[in-house]
Amino acid sequence: MALLDVILGYDCNLGCDYCTITPEMRRRAMPPERVLAAMRSARAQGYDEISFTGGEPTIRPDLVPLLRAAKALGFTDLKVQTNGLLLGPPGNLQRLLDAGLTRLHVSIHTHDERRYDALVQREGAWPMMVAGLDAAVRSGVTLAVDLILKEDTYRALPDAVRWLAGRGVKALNLWYVSLTDGNAANVASLPRMTEVAPVMAEAFRLGRELNLEVRSLHVPRCLLGADHDRAFDPGAGRVMVVSPEATFELKDSRLAGQTHVAACEGCRFREVCPGVRPDYLARHGEAELKAVPP
Repeated sequence: MALLDVILGYDCNLGCDYCTITPEMRRRAMPPERVLAAMRSARAQGYDEISFTGGEPTIRPDLVPLLRAAKALGFTDLKVQTNGLLLGPPGNLQRLLDAGLTRLHVSIHTHDERRYDALVQREGAWPMMVAGLDAAVRSGVTLAVDLILKEDTYRALPDAVRWLAGRGVKALNLWYVSLTDGNAANVASLPRMTEVAPVMAEAFRLGRELNLEVRSLHVPRCLLGADHDRAFDPGAGRVMVVSPEATFELKDSRLAGQTHVAACEGCRFREVCPGVRPDYLARHGEAELKAVPP
Protein backbone atom coordinates (compact mmCIF):
# COMPACT_ATOMS: atom_id res chain seq x y z
CA MET A 1 0.00 0.00 0.00
CA ALA A 2 1.14 3.52 -0.83
CA LEU A 3 -1.53 5.98 0.29
CA LEU A 4 -1.73 9.74 -0.11
CA ASP A 5 -3.95 11.12 2.66
CA VAL A 6 -5.17 14.59 1.67
CA ILE A 7 -6.66 16.81 4.39
CA LEU A 8 -8.50 19.24 2.14
CA GLY A 9 -9.35 21.61 4.97
CA TYR A 10 -10.72 21.72 8.48
CA ASP A 11 -14.15 23.28 7.97
CA CYS A 12 -17.12 21.05 8.75
CA ASN A 13 -20.92 21.04 8.83
CA LEU A 14 -20.83 19.57 12.36
CA GLY A 15 -19.22 20.67 15.62
CA CYS A 16 -18.51 17.42 17.44
CA ASP A 17 -17.90 17.85 21.16
CA TYR A 18 -14.65 15.84 21.03
CA CYS A 19 -13.24 17.35 17.83
CA THR A 20 -9.57 18.30 17.88
CA ILE A 21 -10.11 21.05 15.28
CA THR A 22 -10.08 24.54 16.76
CA PRO A 23 -12.12 27.50 15.43
CA GLU A 24 -8.92 28.99 14.02
CA MET A 25 -8.10 25.74 12.19
CA ARG A 26 -11.52 25.73 10.52
CA ARG A 27 -10.40 28.69 8.42
CA ARG A 28 -7.53 26.69 6.89
CA ALA A 29 -7.96 24.88 3.59
CA MET A 30 -5.87 23.80 0.63
CA PRO A 31 -6.59 25.46 -2.73
CA PRO A 32 -7.29 22.99 -5.55
CA GLU A 33 -4.03 23.93 -7.30
CA ARG A 34 -2.01 22.72 -4.32
CA VAL A 35 -4.07 19.52 -4.07
CA LEU A 36 -3.42 18.78 -7.74
CA ALA A 37 0.31 19.44 -7.31
CA ALA A 38 0.42 17.08 -4.32
CA MET A 39 -1.37 14.37 -6.31
CA ARG A 40 1.01 14.67 -9.24
CA SER A 41 4.02 14.54 -6.94
CA ALA A 42 2.65 11.50 -5.11
CA ARG A 43 1.99 9.60 -8.32
CA ALA A 44 5.56 10.29 -9.42
CA GLN A 45 6.70 8.72 -6.13
CA GLY A 46 4.61 5.59 -6.65
CA TYR A 47 1.57 6.35 -4.50
CA ASP A 48 -1.42 4.55 -5.97
CA GLU A 49 -4.16 5.11 -3.37
CA ILE A 50 -5.66 8.40 -2.23
CA SER A 51 -7.92 9.49 0.60
CA PHE A 52 -9.76 12.82 0.86
CA THR A 53 -10.45 13.82 4.44
CA GLY A 54 -11.06 16.95 6.51
CA GLY A 55 -12.85 18.52 8.30
CA GLU A 56 -15.68 17.43 6.05
CA PRO A 57 -14.62 16.93 2.41
CA THR A 58 -18.16 16.69 1.00
CA ILE A 59 -18.78 20.39 1.68
CA ARG A 60 -16.02 21.24 -0.82
CA PRO A 61 -17.58 22.18 -4.18
CA ASP A 62 -14.46 20.89 -5.94
CA LEU A 63 -14.53 17.37 -4.46
CA VAL A 64 -15.99 15.82 -7.63
CA PRO A 65 -13.39 17.45 -9.92
CA LEU A 66 -10.62 16.39 -7.53
CA LEU A 67 -11.83 12.78 -7.63
CA ARG A 68 -11.89 12.93 -11.43
CA ALA A 69 -8.36 14.32 -11.46
CA ALA A 70 -7.13 11.62 -9.08
CA LYS A 71 -8.61 8.91 -11.30
CA ALA A 72 -7.10 10.49 -14.41
CA LEU A 73 -3.68 10.57 -12.72
CA GLY A 74 -3.87 6.82 -12.16
CA PHE A 75 -4.85 6.43 -8.52
CA THR A 76 -6.55 3.05 -8.33
CA ASP A 77 -8.25 3.32 -4.93
CA LEU A 78 -10.09 6.60 -4.20
CA LYS A 79 -11.48 7.07 -0.71
CA VAL A 80 -13.55 9.81 0.93
CA GLN A 81 -13.88 10.07 4.71
CA THR A 82 -17.16 11.78 5.61
CA ASN A 83 -19.79 12.20 8.29
CA GLY A 84 -22.31 11.11 5.66
CA LEU A 85 -24.80 13.95 6.05
CA LEU A 86 -24.60 14.94 2.36
CA LEU A 87 -24.70 11.39 0.97
CA GLY A 88 -28.43 10.93 1.43
CA PRO A 89 -29.92 13.51 -0.98
CA PRO A 90 -30.60 11.96 -4.41
CA GLY A 91 -27.69 12.12 -6.80
CA ASN A 92 -24.99 13.20 -4.35
CA LEU A 93 -23.37 9.82 -3.76
CA GLN A 94 -23.78 8.81 -7.40
CA ARG A 95 -21.84 11.89 -8.50
CA LEU A 96 -18.94 10.81 -6.30
CA LEU A 97 -19.10 7.27 -7.67
CA ASP A 98 -19.22 8.50 -11.26
CA ALA A 99 -16.14 10.63 -10.56
CA GLY A 100 -14.16 7.57 -9.48
CA LEU A 101 -14.90 6.99 -5.79
CA THR A 102 -14.14 3.39 -4.81
CA ARG A 103 -14.19 3.52 -1.00
CA LEU A 104 -16.17 5.32 1.70
CA HIS A 105 -15.50 5.76 5.40
CA VAL A 106 -18.50 7.15 7.25
CA SER A 107 -17.96 8.53 10.74
CA ILE A 108 -21.15 7.98 12.71
CA HIS A 109 -19.66 9.17 16.03
CA THR A 110 -22.41 7.31 17.93
CA HIS A 111 -25.33 5.23 16.70
CA ASP A 112 -27.59 6.44 19.52
CA GLU A 113 -30.30 8.76 18.19
CA ARG A 114 -30.76 10.36 21.62
CA ARG A 115 -27.08 11.29 21.86
CA TYR A 116 -26.04 11.94 18.28
CA ASP A 117 -27.38 15.47 17.78
CA ALA A 118 -25.97 16.59 21.14
CA LEU A 119 -22.56 15.07 20.33
CA VAL A 120 -22.32 16.67 16.89
CA GLN A 121 -24.01 19.86 18.14
CA ARG A 122 -26.48 20.07 15.27
CA GLU A 123 -30.21 19.54 15.71
CA GLY A 124 -31.78 17.18 13.19
CA ALA A 125 -28.47 15.69 12.06
CA TRP A 126 -29.16 12.05 13.08
CA PRO A 127 -31.67 11.23 10.29
CA MET A 128 -29.35 12.87 7.76
CA MET A 129 -26.46 10.65 8.91
CA VAL A 130 -28.66 7.54 8.78
CA ALA A 131 -29.89 8.40 5.29
CA GLY A 132 -26.31 8.84 4.11
CA LEU A 133 -25.17 5.60 5.71
CA ASP A 134 -28.06 3.66 4.20
CA ALA A 135 -27.35 5.18 0.77
CA ALA A 136 -23.74 4.05 1.04
CA VAL A 137 -24.78 0.49 1.94
CA ARG A 138 -27.29 0.36 -0.95
CA SER A 139 -24.71 1.61 -3.45
CA GLY A 140 -22.45 -1.39 -2.89
CA VAL A 141 -19.35 0.82 -2.57
CA THR A 142 -16.61 -0.55 -0.30
CA LEU A 143 -17.67 0.86 3.05
CA ALA A 144 -16.32 1.10 6.57
CA VAL A 145 -17.86 2.91 9.52
CA ASP A 146 -15.74 4.85 12.00
CA LEU A 147 -16.98 5.17 15.57
CA ILE A 148 -15.43 7.17 18.40
CA LEU A 149 -14.71 5.60 21.80
CA LYS A 150 -14.95 8.16 24.57
CA GLU A 151 -16.30 8.33 28.09
CA ASP A 152 -19.94 8.76 27.11
CA THR A 153 -20.03 6.44 24.07
CA TYR A 154 -17.92 3.32 24.72
CA ARG A 155 -20.47 1.52 26.92
CA ALA A 156 -22.94 1.48 24.03
CA LEU A 157 -20.43 -0.14 21.65
CA PRO A 158 -22.07 -3.62 21.61
CA ASP A 159 -25.42 -2.01 20.75
CA ALA A 160 -23.69 -0.03 17.99
CA VAL A 161 -22.32 -3.26 16.50
CA ARG A 162 -25.82 -4.77 16.45
CA TRP A 163 -27.28 -1.59 14.95
CA LEU A 164 -24.67 -1.40 12.20
CA ALA A 165 -24.90 -5.09 11.34
CA GLY A 166 -28.67 -4.70 11.09
CA ARG A 167 -28.18 -1.92 8.54
CA GLY A 168 -25.88 -4.07 6.39
CA VAL A 169 -22.51 -2.59 7.42
CA LYS A 170 -19.64 -5.08 7.17
CA ALA A 171 -16.65 -3.17 8.59
CA LEU A 172 -16.23 -1.02 11.71
CA ASN A 173 -13.17 0.91 12.88
CA LEU A 174 -12.90 1.99 16.52
CA TRP A 175 -11.21 5.34 17.09
CA TYR A 176 -10.05 6.37 20.56
CA VAL A 177 -10.71 9.96 21.57
CA SER A 178 -7.63 12.21 21.64
CA LEU A 179 -6.72 15.10 23.95
CA THR A 180 -5.08 17.28 21.32
CA ASP A 181 -5.68 20.79 19.99
CA GLY A 182 -9.40 21.62 20.30
CA ASN A 183 -10.09 18.73 22.68
CA ALA A 184 -6.97 19.13 24.83
CA ALA A 185 -8.82 20.48 27.87
CA ASN A 186 -11.64 17.92 27.73
CA VAL A 187 -9.78 15.41 29.89
CA ALA A 188 -12.98 13.82 31.19
CA SER A 189 -13.70 12.51 27.68
CA LEU A 190 -10.70 10.13 27.77
CA PRO A 191 -11.45 6.86 29.63
CA ARG A 192 -8.85 4.35 30.77
CA MET A 193 -8.22 1.69 28.16
CA THR A 194 -8.51 -1.06 30.74
CA GLU A 195 -12.09 0.09 31.37
CA VAL A 196 -12.94 0.10 27.68
CA ALA A 197 -11.20 -3.17 26.74
CA PRO A 198 -13.90 -5.54 28.13
CA VAL A 199 -16.56 -3.69 26.14
CA MET A 200 -14.38 -3.92 23.05
CA ALA A 201 -14.00 -7.66 23.62
CA GLU A 202 -17.79 -8.01 23.53
CA ALA A 203 -17.89 -5.95 20.33
CA PHE A 204 -15.28 -8.21 18.72
CA ARG A 205 -17.32 -11.26 19.74
CA LEU A 206 -20.50 -9.79 18.30
CA GLY A 207 -18.68 -8.83 15.12
CA ARG A 208 -17.64 -12.43 14.56
CA GLU A 209 -21.18 -13.57 15.26
CA LEU A 210 -22.82 -11.00 12.97
CA ASN A 211 -20.26 -11.05 10.13
CA LEU A 212 -19.02 -7.53 10.82
CA GLU A 213 -15.27 -6.93 10.92
CA VAL A 214 -14.39 -4.81 13.96
CA ARG A 215 -10.90 -3.26 14.23
CA SER A 216 -9.20 -1.14 16.89
CA LEU A 217 -7.01 1.72 15.68
CA HIS A 218 -5.45 3.10 18.86
CA VAL A 219 -5.56 0.58 21.72
CA PRO A 220 -2.28 -1.37 22.03
CA ARG A 221 -2.33 -5.10 21.44
CA CYS A 222 -1.25 -5.86 25.01
CA LEU A 223 -4.62 -4.56 26.26
CA LEU A 224 -6.73 -6.46 23.72
CA GLY A 225 -5.91 -9.93 25.06
CA ALA A 226 -7.11 -12.74 22.81
CA ASP A 227 -8.33 -10.14 20.31
CA HIS A 228 -4.88 -8.68 19.70
CA ASP A 229 -5.23 -9.51 16.02
CA ARG A 230 -8.00 -6.90 15.84
CA ALA A 231 -5.46 -4.10 16.30
CA PHE A 232 -4.85 -2.12 13.13
CA ASP A 233 -2.08 0.44 12.68
CA PRO A 234 -2.91 2.70 9.69
CA GLY A 235 0.60 4.16 9.82
CA ALA A 236 2.34 0.81 9.42
CA GLY A 237 2.21 1.10 5.65
CA ARG A 238 3.50 3.83 3.38
CA VAL A 239 1.14 6.72 4.11
CA MET A 240 1.92 10.36 3.38
CA VAL A 241 -0.35 13.06 4.81
CA VAL A 242 -0.74 16.40 3.07
CA SER A 243 -2.50 19.04 5.16
CA PRO A 244 -3.03 22.79 4.79
CA GLU A 245 0.06 23.45 6.91
CA ALA A 246 2.38 20.45 6.54
CA THR A 247 3.34 17.21 4.80
CA PHE A 248 4.34 14.27 6.98
CA GLU A 249 4.25 10.49 7.35
CA LEU A 250 1.13 9.21 9.13
CA LYS A 251 3.23 7.35 11.69
CA ASP A 252 4.47 10.75 12.90
CA SER A 253 0.97 12.13 13.48
CA ARG A 254 0.05 13.17 17.01
CA LEU A 255 -3.07 11.03 16.64
CA ALA A 256 -0.93 7.91 16.22
CA GLY A 257 0.86 5.92 18.90
CA GLN A 258 4.38 7.26 19.23
CA THR A 259 5.68 6.28 22.66
CA HIS A 260 6.98 2.97 23.94
CA VAL A 261 7.21 2.67 27.72
CA ALA A 262 9.24 0.37 29.96
CA ALA A 263 6.59 -2.36 29.81
CA CYS A 264 6.97 -2.53 26.03
CA GLU A 265 10.46 -4.01 26.29
CA GLY A 266 10.29 -7.77 25.96
CA CYS A 267 6.70 -7.69 24.72
CA ARG A 268 5.97 -10.07 21.86
CA PHE A 269 4.30 -7.18 19.97
CA ARG A 270 7.14 -4.68 20.41
CA GLU A 271 8.18 -4.68 16.75
CA VAL A 272 4.68 -4.25 15.32
CA CYS A 273 3.11 -1.98 17.94
CA PRO A 274 3.44 1.77 17.33
CA GLY A 275 3.17 2.47 21.06
CA VAL A 276 0.82 4.76 22.98
CA ARG A 277 -0.22 8.32 22.21
CA PRO A 278 1.52 10.95 24.34
CA ASP A 279 -1.80 12.59 25.26
CA TYR A 280 -3.01 9.31 26.77
CA LEU A 281 0.13 8.80 28.81
CA ALA A 282 -0.06 12.37 30.09
CA ARG A 283 -3.58 11.72 31.35
CA HIS A 284 -3.44 8.13 32.63
CA GLY A 285 0.21 7.11 32.79
CA GLU A 286 1.63 3.74 31.81
CA ALA A 287 0.61 1.47 34.70
CA GLU A 288 -2.05 -0.29 32.60
CA LEU A 289 0.46 -1.53 30.03
CA LYS A 290 1.90 -5.00 30.55
CA ALA A 291 4.37 -6.82 28.34
CA VAL A 292 2.95 -9.92 26.65
CA PRO A 293 5.52 -12.73 26.90
CA PRO A 294 6.88 -14.23 23.67
